[in-house]
Amino acid sequence: MKIICIGRNYSDHVNELRNEKSTSPVIFLKPDSALLPKNQPFFIPPFSDEIHHEVEIVIKINRLGKFIHQKFAHKYYNQIGIGLDMTARDLQKDLKDKGLPWEKSKAFDGSAIIGKKWINKEELDLNNLNFQLYNDGNIVQDGNTANMLWKIDELISYVSNYFTLKIGDLIFTGTPAGVGRVVPGNSLEAFLNHEKLLQLNIK
Repeated sequence: MKIICIGRNYSDHVNELRNEKSTSPVIFLKPDSALLPKNQPFFIPPFSDEIHHEVEIVIKINRLGKFIHQKFAHKYYNQIGIGLDMTARDLQKDLKDKGLPWEKSKAFDGSAIIGKKWINKEELDLNNLNFQLYNDGNIVQDGNTANMLWKIDELISYVSNYFTLKIGDLIFTGTPAGVGRVVPGNSLEAFLNHEKLLQLNIK
């Protein structure tokens, strides 16, 4: 199982980090060791003083595929969830400034958190999914898939040109604006269409 993450997929997030807008999806990977075990808190790692939350819609691949045409991409997933891509922003900035890969800042142990359940895609309007993240009861991120630069089926098709998709692979589809620092004692809650699917304590 691999975790495929899409960066810079919401214009407001691109702008808030003052990144350059890309002409194609930005892709990076996390290993399976990045998955935080269920019901465990997130411990801020010793190598960063600036861990940021990034709430994202996540899809789970349900069949093997390579070079998938966009019009067939909907056949390769049937479950939608929510997740957090935890980012060591200070480390990421240092790596980017040096022209080095991001993996240490994005793919460390426990940096990928998945919500408590998956929802059948037939129950949802994939082009109008509302999702939010609250930190200590205050809304910090508020997104809608209508604002994606690249939609879910486009992402599956694009990613499959480079990586064979396998059953159980996860695709994090990008985060909206509002990313910010977490500190010990914070409590994060993520909602998909007003249903709470994720709760996380920061230690």
